[in-house]
Amino acid sequence: MKKKTASFVLACAIGSLCGCGAVPSMKYYQISAPNSPPAPATAATLPLTLVVAPLRGSPLYQDDRLIYATSSEAMGAYEHQRWAQAPTQMIQDVIVRTLRESGHYRTVEELSGSSRGNFILRGSLYDFKEVSGGTLSARVTLNMDLRDVKTGATVWTHYYTHDEPVAHDDVPSVVAALNRNVHQAVGEISSSLQRYLDEYSATNQPQP
Repeated sequence: MKKKTASFVLACAIGSLCGCGAVPSMKYYQISAPNSPPAPATAATLPLTLVVAPLRGSPLYQDDRLIYATSSEAMGAYEHQRWAQAPTQMIQDVIVRTLRESGHYRTVEELSGSSRGNFILRGSLYDFKEVSGGTLSARVTLNMDLRDVKTGATVWTHYYTHDEPVAHDDVPSVVAALNRNVHQAVGEISSSLQRYLDEYSATNQPQP
C-alpha cells in the first residue's frame, strides 16, 4: 500500500508545480465503542470498584495520525488519514465501557484525583498500526496489569498481540481490521480479568 501512497503524493506534488494540484481532503476514523447501557446489578455483581488509569503509549499513539510499518519495522504516518481521537484514548474508552456494560463490578471509574477503588487497571499500547510485507495486516499489542490498592501489589497481568488480516488494500479496510482487533483484545482482557476477580472475591471480602 505504501508504494501506491508514495506515487499518489508524488503525482500531487507534480500537479501543484503545474498549478493544477488539489490538496487531498482530510479523512477521520474511529474505533467503535460498545453502546449498550450497563447491565443491572445482580447477585453475580462483585462488590468491587475498578479504577481505569489512562492508557500509556508512545507519542505516535497519542497523536491522531494512522501509523504504518513495513515488515522491517520502518514506520511512518498517513498525513490525511486520521483518527477522531488519539488511539490511547479510544482504546481506553472501549475498555471502560466494556467493563461497565458487563455488569460484573459495582463501579468502573476512570482515574481522577477523587477516585477510590479496590483495584487500578493500568495498561500500555505498544502497537496499533498497519503492517505491510508478505500480507497486509493490522497489529495491536497491549499489556495490562491490575494493582491492588490496599497492598500496592500487581496481582494480575495480561499480554495481547495479534495481527488481524486486512481484507482489501486500502485505509478503510485497515481501520476495520484494527477495530476488530481492538474488540478481540478487550474481550480477552475483560474475560481474563473477570476470572481472576471471581477467584479473588471467592476468598476475600473487600470493604466498600
